[in-house]
Amino acid sequence: MSVELRSYNRPNDYDLIDAFLIAHHQPGNRDGNWLEPEWEYMHFHPGLDGSSLGKIGIWEADNEIVAVAHYELHLGEAFFEFHPDYRHLREAMLDYAEANLTGVSKRYSQKYLCAYVNDFDAEFRTLVESRGYKDDPEGARPLYRFDTLGPFPPITIPEGFQLTSLAEECDWAKVHRVMWKGFDHGDDVPMNHEELESRRRMFDTPKARRDLKVAVVAPDGEFVSFCGMFYEPTHRYALVEPVATDPRYRRMGLGKAAVLEGIRRCAALGATVAYVATDLQFYQSIGFTKAYNNECWVKYFD
Repeated sequence: MSVELRSYNRPNDYDLIDAFLIAHHQPGNRDGNWLEPEWEYMHFHPGLDGSSLGKIGIWEADNEIVAVAHYELHLGEAFFEFHPDYRHLREAMLDYAEANLTGVSKRYSQKYLCAYVNDFDAEFRTLVESRGYKDDPEGARPLYRFDTLGPFPPITIPEGFQLTSLAEECDWAKVHRVMWKGFDHGDDVPMNHEELESRRRMFDTPKARRDLKVAVVAPDGEFVSFCGMFYEPTHRYALVEPVATDPRYRRMGLGKAAVLEGIRRCAALGATVAYVATDLQFYQSIGFTKAYNNECWVKYFD
């Protein structure tokens, strides 16, 4: 069966790729593809370079998507999603990424590509090494998992604080403030319609549930920790993304409480596992364990 390559068109293809990721998901994410909520989160993230979405490549066989090569937020990174019967397209997909998804390094003013390859895909690792790519451990995207079927850790917060969600109190100014401070952008928080609308789009995505966006409320009423949570009901898993805590309120167990409450709510809906795409010690201390590593292989071009 012949395979055809075409460019991504967001209005027509967003839902098709969303469905592709769900259709080919395997337990434990053994398929190695992106989790479906990652695709959703990418498209509504304020940092997305939307002008380059047309450079995403789609391979089809008999009008069915069988592979996708794409970036996440900006050019210079390449992720590869596969139908299980079409992994032989690795070389063609890498060719495409080198021709269409490269970026320019701010540090070296040189064209580059970070090709993300799962550590269990020996054939792809051999291919990128043969092309001159070098492993960059700092750029890796490890996937960690938390099983919800065992004894669930207690959720505790200090006296005077309380857990809530956007279903109970949807205040985009409070969300924006804790996200801004939690990601260490400083105390001077810009408050205008554009900023607040950007936060709303970020969390009110097509499949989002406000009851899974959990906040910790301080005694003064402000949100001081926040955990975004996605639930994928077909395969019954949760994705933690993003988590932020106001620097003044760190090391109080608030972020842990928000994450666990989000997982608990997903488990009540049927989730058997929760994932997070980071190896921060914070998540390991909660009980997340490593599933696999999505390695960053970098090449600079003349």
